[in-house]
Amino acid sequence: MRIPFIKYNHQKHLDELGKIQQNADQYHIVYEPEAYRLALLDHIYKAQQRIYIVALYLEKDEAGKEILDALYQIKQQWPNIDIKIFMDWHRAQRGRIGEDKTQTNARYYYQLKQQHPDIDIPIYGVPINRREVLGVLHLKGYIIDNTVIYSGASINNVYLHKLDKYRYDRYHFIKNKVLADSMVSYVDNNFLPLDGLQRLDVEKHKSRKQIKNEIRSLRQHLQDVNYQYTSNADNDTLSVAPIAGLGRNNALNKIIHHLINSTQQKIVFCTPYFNLPNILVRDIIRLLRKGRQVEIIIGDKEANDFFIPEDQPFNISGGLPYLYEINLRKFIERLQSFVDKEQLIIRLWKDADQTYHLKGIWIDDQWVLITGNNLNPRAWRLDLENGILVHDPKQELQNQFTKELNTIREKTTLVTHFQQIQASQFYPKHVHKLIKRLSRIKVDRIIKRLL
Repeated sequence: MRIPFIKYNHQKHLDELGKIQQNADQYHIVYEPEAYRLALLDHIYKAQQRIYIVALYLEKDEAGKEILDALYQIKQQWPNIDIKIFMDWHRAQRGRIGEDKTQTNARYYYQLKQQHPDIDIPIYGVPINRREVLGVLHLKGYIIDNTVIYSGASINNVYLHKLDKYRYDRYHFIKNKVLADSMVSYVDNNFLPLDGLQRLDVEKHKSRKQIKNEIRSLRQHLQDVNYQYTSNADNDTLSVAPIAGLGRNNALNKIIHHLINSTQQKIVFCTPYFNLPNILVRDIIRLLRKGRQVEIIIGDKEANDFFIPEDQPFNISGGLPYLYEINLRKFIERLQSFVDKEQLIIRLWKDADQTYHLKGIWIDDQWVLITGNNLNPRAWRLDLENGILVHDPKQELQNQFTKELNTIREKTTLVTHFQQIQASQFYPKHVHKLIKRLSRIKVDRIIKRLL
């Protein structure tokens, strides 16, 4: 009698979650990064009331400048429009690894502000923890008037496919005033009033030490808050529900756990880094033993944004894709019997030298989670994450969700045996040496928890 109670309990959490009614004809998915960039610009140029940009970073490259130029143009045209930008405080104050430390994104924001002294578009840095490695602003979602534009993509050339390279993600456009208001209110009520929030578009920034108490207070505050809205949908209606989470036992983690365990037929996961928290591994194994089908779509190690080609200088971060691949090989070997029965489906995404950044969960043609959560220990414990849970009981959006998944699968290879995954002894010598050294002193476990 115990198993039915557990099943009921997981479904009960989903049923009782407050939901916002969504019109199907106001929910649109874009399937390519270049089309996403053009649609994002189109929404910016048509904005009349508000534009809130919340992302990990906005880079000082062609795509970043294109977005900022559009924002300054629309602010000049409509001075009363409410435009605010929120970035991770740490990430904005450093360049890419190996770049000139003085030419940061934050420096560019300041220079741009000096070029437009009569136009004020505040760019804020949100410090989630005292050090970047211990937590970043991983919240997603741009609010333009009453449309929420949700993607895991940050703003730069690769994410927006401005030049030759692209990083593949999900691109959802949801017109819904209640949803948009709730996401704006979250920022207005939980970022703006707190002293930890810092302007990035200024000449000098405070040090971590100077604002350590403010950062601590901000993090503690964010662990206890979530999106606020009035539920107006029942469980027979197409609906959306925004969820935020920071810390081990947060609301988003709990919903992901309940979603997985409510699966009756099939679940599909997308994640760029195969480094699942232990609780999710246990959940997946539990589903397999119950006869459910599990499909996992992961980026090939060469499609990982940390991957470093052999002809380029190597550093320790370049070992991460190999550590994730080792995880995957062990996982498949452990569950090979389910792979043989085609109950566990593993797909690797690869498109030449392009990269893969997709995250999300699809369950039983009923539930879809769009999120920036990487489904890894870092997302589970350290970063401020969010997601939008879509409940589609009448399959009103099924064609779009099916097309999204089929488009993702087009560039994947099916893994039918763990030996298809390269064994570590065949890695490049410098990689093999690094991994052996890390494993010997158990630093690899720490790295996988933090990166």
